[in-house]
Amino acid sequence: MASLKDLRNRIASVKATQKITKAMQMVAAAKLRRAQEAAEAARPYSERMGAVLANIANAVAGSDAPPLMAGTGKDDVHLLVVATADRGLCGGFNSQIARLAREHVRKLLAAGKTVKIITVGKKGFDILRRDYASLIIERIELRDVKQIGFSNADAIGKKVIALFNEGQFDVATLFYSRFRSVISQIPTAQQLIPAAPAAGETAPAAAGSAIYEYEPSAEEILGDLIPRNISVQIFRALLENVAGEMGAKMTAMDNATRNAGDMIRKLTITYNRQRQAQITKELIEIISGAEAL
Repeated sequence: MASLKDLRNRIASVKATQKITKAMQMVAAAKLRRAQEAAEAARPYSERMGAVLANIANAVAGSDAPPLMAGTGKDDVHLLVVATADRGLCGGFNSQIARLAREHVRKLLAAGKTVKIITVGKKGFDILRRDYASLIIERIELRDVKQIGFSNADAIGKKVIALFNEGQFDVATLFYSRFRSVISQIPTAQQLIPAAPAAGETAPAAAGSAIYEYEPSAEEILGDLIPRNISVQIFRALLENVAGEMGAKMTAMDNATRNAGDMIRKLTITYNRQRQAQITKELIEIISGAEAL
């Protein structure tokens, strides 16, 4: 049985931990609103770009489509871009994204495909390297970036496009977590190359037989629009991840604070009972000694 001193030290330690988790919860709550607004603001632009891309793609014959849209005609080599957070203490946020990526990897390997992985975020690299270290060709960390900007996503997008132009892969898929609410984040897989509108980003049906003429040609527009769309989709994914990370961290730290409070109450009861038993024992010894005299 722990001594009174050990119990006092344990209670003090848990109280210190509770202060830290409470502070982290408040910081995450303060950052969540800004991150949520940024993620929600990026959605209409991303969805509209997908719709515009679909409209222009409909005007281009399959043989005239740019390589980023038409693909290589094969699906032998797959590149997985797994975007997670750079920090932990956010519940199962990172592990859910990694789990979805692992399931995708297992399916591809079982089908005899070649898989390459780029991790964006330290936690994704730490999780995936346990099983698929040999498949990771590059790791990208944004730990020092205070606020995610389009330039960060554009650098990743250009890197992916450069690998495609070098013939390093046939299909690229982006993995991230879509923010739905503070307590709910949805792990999502989105195909980047060959470029395809994400779920819910299909072009609206034409209300008639409208015919569009493109200047310059639709092929030239797609040649510039598709690379930008890839960067935009990555930027949206990074913003969704930031909002999801803050929401998950706020929930996790709130649960940790509550658990610390429960532990403090239990330890305090144990301490009081043991202290009362010790006092009772000392009183009995004093009374017994007095009676012996």
